[in-house]
Amino acid sequence: MGVTDFQDMKTIAKLVRDLLGVSEPAFIRSVSLPRRDNMGLFLEQKSQTGANHDLLTYNQFVLEQGL
Repeated sequence: MGVTDFQDMKTIAKLVRDLLGVSEPAFIRSVSLPRRDNMGLFLEQKSQTGANHDLLTYNQFVLEQGL
């Protein structure tokens, strides 16, 4: 895409999260808080590379995680 400005990257990421209905991940979280939303957890898993991650479906993820 050729985007080099960090503020533009943050804006694009926020708009994509809004379109997908996913909340922004909080990297400093208390373990006493409820789990994050399933779609956010799934997309975080899918962001990794490799054959297993490429083949992972949302339904399979939910079943494997017991969600």
